[in-house]
Amino acid sequence: MKAAIVGAGVAGLGIGWRLAQAGVAITILERDEPGRGASFAAAGMIAVTAETADAPPAEAALAERSRSLWPGFAADLVSASGMAIDYRRNGALMLGPRPNRLPPGCDWLDPAALRARAPLLAPAGGAVWAPEEAQVDNRALTRALAEAFRRAGGRLLTGETVTGVEAGAAVTATGRHAADAVIVAAGPWCAALGLPVRPVKGQMISLMPPAGAALPDPVIWGNGVYLVPRKDRLLVGATMEEAGFDMALAGAARDDLRARAEALIPGLKDWALAEHWAGLRPASSDGLPLLGPTANGVFAAAGQYRNGILFAPAIADHLRDLVLGRACVIPAFDPRRFG
Repeated sequence: MKAAIVGAGVAGLGIGWRLAQAGVAITILERDEPGRGASFAAAGMIAVTAETADAPPAEAALAERSRSLWPGFAADLVSASGMAIDYRRNGALMLGPRPNRLPPGCDWLDPAALRARAPLLAPAGGAVWAPEEAQVDNRALTRALAEAFRRAGGRLLTGETVTGVEAGAAVTATGRHAADAVIVAAGPWCAALGLPVRPVKGQMISLMPPAGAALPDPVIWGNGVYLVPRKDRLLVGATMEEAGFDMALAGAARDDLRARAEALIPGLKDWALAEHWAGLRPASSDGLPLLGPTANGVFAAAGQYRNGILFAPAIADHLRDLVLGRACVIPAFDPRRFG
């Protein structure tokens, strides 16, 4: 069997890797460089509790399924690629008033317990503690997926903008790439191939601690931002802007993110700005992913919005199984629901 994938982000690379492992002859066509779209701009959080608290049942089930797959997926990927991805389960704090019902698996921390868990924080009323939340270095993740894909026998072509998909082929300026199955996983650029997906812009910053300063250990949500500790810096995100494909950076967004972060951790005022970047989240018309066939021999893996990293293992397995005829479409995610 031959397959072609449009897009070399986390979704496309993950699906391609799993299909290559299954013996499929597969080519990924990428308009830019692998992992330079939404996957590059993400914060790498595997945040079921924080991101899907109000999600529809099918999306919440997908998130839980994917979280359960992440430890094995990460270990398999590190072994297959020979590259580190910094997957770790460091938990998350969600600041705010105590909810009437705690999410499953979570605890409530009063001010004293919160201070013990995160001593850098300014005094706060309390927080939900979600110990199962995890994260991964999303940029390292895409590099490792590309390497694992190549080692599994996949072919990755860059600078190839797909202008059309049809049963039996993906079409680029250089010609037709014949395939028994074509999977469209091009993030917000899926719209150019007929899928109801739009870009939602997000800006983020990262801060570098001064010598001797410690980073917080858990991910922290509060004051309209999230703080994600990495090995040598703290990520602060993110704005949400309906701005089409505009990727321009705004000083006002940068300053607002920093001010919100400093209100949570006052000591951040002494940290250096390390990076300011923007990305485009792929949002579907109804907010749910598009996973499955759109026409004979054509499949979609699109519309993951804010949760592309979280959903990556489940989507890789599900699309592999759909292409190979081993699974049924999940109705809530059926791309044909839009007609």
